[in-house]
Amino acid sequence: MNERMTGQYIPGNSALHGLDARAKLICFIMLIAAVILSDSVWGYALVLCFVGVLICISGLSLSTAAGSVKRMFWFFVLIFIMNALFFTSENAFWQWWIISLSVEGMVQGFNVVFRILIILVIANIFTLVTSPLETTHAIQALLKPLKLVRMPADEIAMILSVAIQFIPTLLQEADTVKKAQIARGARFESKKLHERAAAMLPLIVPMFLSAFKKADELAMAMEARGYRGAKYRTRRKYGAMPLKSYFAIIICCVLCAAEVII
Repeated sequence: MNERMTGQYIPGNSALHGLDARAKLICFIMLIAAVILSDSVWGYALVLCFVGVLICISGLSLSTAAGSVKRMFWFFVLIFIMNALFFTSENAFWQWWIISLSVEGMVQGFNVVFRILIILVIANIFTLVTSPLETTHAIQALLKPLKLVRMPADEIAMILSVAIQFIPTLLQEADTVKKAQIARGARFESKKLHERAAAMLPLIVPMFLSAFKKADELAMAMEARGYRGAKYRTRRKYGAMPLKSYFAIIICCVLCAAEVII
């Protein structure tokens, strides 16, 4: 049996599951802003504590909330090295051509890696506690003001929701292709960098082909079911958000303000 893939919705009765999807989407955006605004040790500590609280009240395990972060270890290493070696600094203690190594560069690399890692965890928590249908409705509700400037808000919401829903499917497809390539002799776990790089090509090409194939199948399925654009669809009527949803938004606002002050 395959393990649950990253981003796949997990039904539950936790406090996060019970929040209005619109509030969860607003809080998600505000948490990303808080992570970007954090630039000190105390700011990072506050964000980590907040994410830890989210994991606790969501009823998810740490490994589930972290998702594929562990599998992206070498990606984080690459991001750190690129920032550490190509950060321009006057206090570099080693320099060659366009490459320079400095304390400021390493700090910059840590900042970038930390922010990407935390944003990935927050995004994973959001998709785990929000069903795809609720996500679609929330995006449509928040993009509704764009109709005033004649932007296709419903079509944009549909595209974003489909993209979100396809993430677990593509990850599962990648896992299947990877196992098939390993059975054929691919060495993804080799310690030699050139062997690992060569093994990625047989994984990337089938993934691109699979993504285009699934997109084509989805388009034909939607056309066969009579989809003719958002303006012909019935829409869900939204009521007022419950008080606890407003309370969650206020907490996220306070976090953003604290990151600015710290």
